[in-house]
Amino acid sequence: MGIGTRKGVNKEEVIYAIKYALREVGKEIDDIDMFASSKLKENEQGLLEAVSFLGKDIKFLSVDEINRYDAPSGSKANRFGLTGVAEPSALALSEKKKLILRKKVYGRITIAIAE
Repeated sequence: MGIGTRKGVNKEEVIYAIKYALREVGKEIDDIDMFASSKLKENEQGLLEAVSFLGKDIKFLSVDEINRYDAPSGSKANRFGLTGVAEPSALALSEKKKLILRKKVYGRITIAIAE
């Protein structure tokens, strides 16, 4: 699962977005092997707390790792030199490189799920 966040999100916002996204694709938290985001988010406390609370790990990807993948949806992340955050991050860690949930915004959280 790839996650992008606005600055200053809290744990509850992130957990809500994750659970809602999973419900939309008929998956459970146990179906998620790992979360991924941009290195720009590695100090985002709400994101870190949510992932820890859910008992999962998160990998923060470099600009080069993210930009190897095109984001099928438009993204405001291009102002940071990124093709996107949620979609390319999800694709980078997936096996089949196929999105099952294209980027979707849940308040201040953006989520994409790949398999």
